[in-house]
Amino acid sequence: MKKVECIVRPSSIEELIVAAENLGVNGLNITQIAGYGKQKGATNIYRGVEYEVKLKEKLKVEIVIEEDKVEPLVNAIMEAVRTDEVGDGKIFIYPIEETIRIRTGEKGIKAI
Repeated sequence: MKKVECIVRPSSIEELIVAAENLGVNGLNITQIAGYGKQKGATNIYRGVEYEVKLKEKLKVEIVIEEDKVEPLVNAIMEAVRTDEVGDGKIFIYPIEETIRIRTGEKGIKAI
């Protein structure tokens, strides 16, 4: 099993969810985050004073799937969220040693 973790714009989350569902993904986790990177923040004005907001709002999506489904999922995510602009996001892939469903004690792929 692998965990596919991606950081994406909030505006692209619906497309990502549809792409994942089309591949049979039946669950994922989404966390609101803020990040700083090549996509710079914005300059705002408050009470006549200009200030820079360096952090950009993003969403972190985590999906645990079977190893043979990783490449199709990554391709689907990239197709769904890519705009060819700075800030499209990142995808990270991690090995998962074990998965256990707390309620039943099921392990492995049955626990997803």
